[in-house]
Amino acid sequence: MTTEVSKNLLEIKDLNVYYETKEGKVRAVQDLNLSVDCGEFVGISGESGCGKTTTAMAIMQLLPREGVIERGSVYFDGQNTLKFSKKQIQDFLWKDLSMIFQGSMNALNPVHKVIDQMKNVILLHEKDTLEVEAIERSLDLLEAMGIERSRGDAYPHELSGGMKQRAMIALALTCHPFLVIADEPTTALDVMIQAQILELMKQLREQTSLSLILITHDLSVIAETCDRVVIMYAGRMMEDAPVTTLFEKPSHPYTRKLISSFPSVLGEKEIDFIPGNPPDLINPPSGCPYHPRCDYAIDICKESIPPLVSKNGVRVACLRSDEI
Repeated sequence: MTTEVSKNLLEIKDLNVYYETKEGKVRAVQDLNLSVDCGEFVGISGESGCGKTTTAMAIMQLLPREGVIERGSVYFDGQNTLKFSKKQIQDFLWKDLSMIFQGSMNALNPVHKVIDQMKNVILLHEKDTLEVEAIERSLDLLEAMGIERSRGDAYPHELSGGMKQRAMIALALTCHPFLVIADEPTTALDVMIQAQILELMKQLREQTSLSLILITHDLSVIAETCDRVVIMYAGRMMEDAPVTTLFEKPSHPYTRKLISSFPSVLGEKEIDFIPGNPPDLINPPSGCPYHPRCDYAIDICKESIPPLVSKNGVRVACLRSDEI
């Protein structure tokens, strides 16, 4: 990659991913089209199993053996990463694109000290950097995450869950990537540390035009951090809208339910819920995948999958969005 990137940093086109199982193909991501501009923070939310993490793993070519990219493309700064060789992917990850994994306990190597893991990533991708410089930069990042510099000499098992998560975030930022994919990055953190790290992300955007894909169930984090929100359900995009628009005037019934099921800190509203369960992705329902749980479903919703329609800066896949 070059040191300068185009405005349209990431572009996913018609991405379809399934998992091969004994019971059949699990259609985890279907017909996904998504772009991220340079310096843009995009949040992806939805219930568990909706395809959020699978999308991230497909972008980074880190799908498990059972995962298959059936069709589609992922362009990063104009290059289709799905056609990269193994060597190209190794050079690409961490330097241009990095990921904060949800399971920090499993993402960090248990037999290497934290500082060594961070230092080695820098030395691998920046051949001209001296070891002492790599160590110092790594310690500065750990300190920025609220971890004492001395803890860099610890092994992952010697850190608490929250510290491991913060170390994972620091590791993802060591080579100053253009885009970071953060999968539930603040789950194990208390509110103060969470706010500190999100503020650091915002500072990095101002300084380096960092782009972020934030995958989380926590809509309050998305509201505080992101410019745009993507709502997924059953492997499909239901809505894509600017963050203010989505929270003030959601267009999809599923988005409305997600927002209404989130408690208010002021206690001014009743908490709603979404009845039923997400669909079986081996044998999904006909038509709109959300129709069995939707308050607004009519006969046509059961027959055809609604297209993703753009209107006034919002994309929504609902046949009745104008009425709602």
